[in-house]
Amino acid sequence: MMNRYNLKYIVSAFIMVLGLASCKHHEDEYHSITDKIEAEGKNYQGTSISSEAYIGDIKTIEITEGAHTFLIPERKSQIKSYACTECHIKPLAKMQNKDFKKAHWDIKIEHANENTMNCITCHNGSNMDELTSLTGKSIDFNKSYNLCNQCHTKQFQDWKGGAHGKRIGGWAPPRASMTCVNCHNPHDPHFESRWPARFNTQKVKERE
Repeated sequence: MMNRYNLKYIVSAFIMVLGLASCKHHEDEYHSITDKIEAEGKNYQGTSISSEAYIGDIKTIEITEGAHTFLIPERKSQIKSYACTECHIKPLAKMQNKDFKKAHWDIKIEHANENTMNCITCHNGSNMDELTSLTGKSIDFNKSYNLCNQCHTKQFQDWKGGAHGKRIGGWAPPRASMTCVNCHNPHDPHFESRWPARFNTQKVKERE
């Protein structure tokens, strides 16, 4: 007749076998949470939800930055006086004249110290239809974010991954994101402090 000790031993051994079987599945098959996500996502067929209906009439172009491919608004057709060579028929150095009023008299750069930045820091004086990098490389106006990423590296990395900036049409694919200049004025990019749309008026009175 099986005594209480033997029964306890058999039950413990049985539980151990079950534990090893389950541990083998969770530990040996999935060495990390990333492995688990990849394994369980192999048969993922995607989603039927699309952001295309919400992009509306915004004209977009597809870009690839690193491992990320997504849509951004096409910009050149939205610039009021583009192409710049319609007026800038000569290189900038030959068009400058101290006797005439500056063409862009209403633009004041509030971006960086004037010893650090001026117009030709970003604008190509030889070809005004393109921008220029700090090393003299031409940059298309549609990809002006490549100017910003020279100094704002962290924000650029966050933007590529979708953590910085505003998406068009929410989080459903295809991904469509605003660029730096869609939210920031490149000549004056700072956002002024402001009250939220709704705030506690009682707290305002207490601060007065």
